[in-house]
Amino acid sequence: MAEQRCYYEVLEVDRTVEKSAIDKAYRKLAIRYHPDSNRDDEDAVEKFKEASEAYEVLSDPEKRARYDRFGHAGVKGGGGPQFNDVEDIFDAFGDLFGGGAFGDLFGGRGRGGGRRRRARPGADVRCDVTLTLEEAARGVSKEVSFSRRVKCETCDGGGAAPGSKPETCSTCGGQGQVIQSAGILRVQTACPRCHGAGQIISTPCSDCGGQGLQSERVQKSVDIPAGVDDGMRVRVPGEGEASPDGGPPGDCYLFITVQPHSLFHRDGRDLILQLPISYSQAALGAEIEVPTLDGPLEFRIEPGTHSGDVFTVRGQGMPDPRGGRRGNLRVQTIIEVPKKLSEKQEQLLRELADLEHESVLPQRKSFLSKLRDFFDPESTSTPES
Repeated sequence: MAEQRCYYEVLEVDRTVEKSAIDKAYRKLAIRYHPDSNRDDEDAVEKFKEASEAYEVLSDPEKRARYDRFGHAGVKGGGGPQFNDVEDIFDAFGDLFGGGAFGDLFGGRGRGGGRRRRARPGADVRCDVTLTLEEAARGVSKEVSFSRRVKCETCDGGGAAPGSKPETCSTCGGQGQVIQSAGILRVQTACPRCHGAGQIISTPCSDCGGQGLQSERVQKSVDIPAGVDDGMRVRVPGEGEASPDGGPPGDCYLFITVQPHSLFHRDGRDLILQLPISYSQAALGAEIEVPTLDGPLEFRIEPGTHSGDVFTVRGQGMPDPRGGRRGNLRVQTIIEVPKKLSEKQEQLLRELADLEHESVLPQRKSFLSKLRDFFDPESTSTPES
């Protein structure tokens, strides 16, 4: 028995390459040794299988790690490739051969060598959901409403009127695909007559117009996880539109909008609170209550606090929707200057200004006196009596 070749050598790549390079190398070899372009070359078929076995291991991070550590022994016995024939390879790597840049080169092959069309999944639908900040923080079960298309009950999704049947498309023979050849390469495209359906409906269902789908309005309660942010999407699997040809249904995506809050501004997982304090609280310090999403919290203002200073209260922000740690509450102090003072407040502040040798306006001064001082600072102004 011949010695099994190194998988990296088979794909002609270095051990340090990323998965994208492995994908590219496999596509290149698959085109070179594909059975459809090497029908009488058994050696090419074996190389195609060998490349597919190598790709099956090296494209999987866990299997690749075992292979790098233990070689072929690390991926045998349940972990390695189990391809009995070429059709197993098409089943395993359908996405690689069925779409994208690789195209439908050579087409998809079904059992017995015939062509097969893959059932398309239903379309996804969108639903807009608006939350308060409190709902986003705690998570919420929300009643949502959206439209989607489901299988028509009148024609059972077939599209043909009751008593009639779809006819096989004569252009593609019911395959839904036609093949265009260019040298050894053959490109598979949707049939221009039936648009990929494989059938022609001569007498369409009157309720769905031959589409096989009908619109319905859905009302459903969905759970929205704690910590979602404005602009995020929440996927509700299987709640989208029905497939037009028997495939799985699509998904519903909830597009989240979080309303602005009257107190808190969100910055990722952190919340920002602008806290007004008085001049005396800033100068002397104070113990005050600050609001949080969990209720009021005792908070200490340190003596000598300036306007714009930021204090952090850990663990009082937003939860992480992926299960990480909760964010923080950042409290920014804003010193408020009163527009009106009582006589006692004004007297005390003037005494403080005298102690600090601060220059302040006298209690009463006419506009003309102020104007005179402005043009002649050396003159002595006389307060009004």
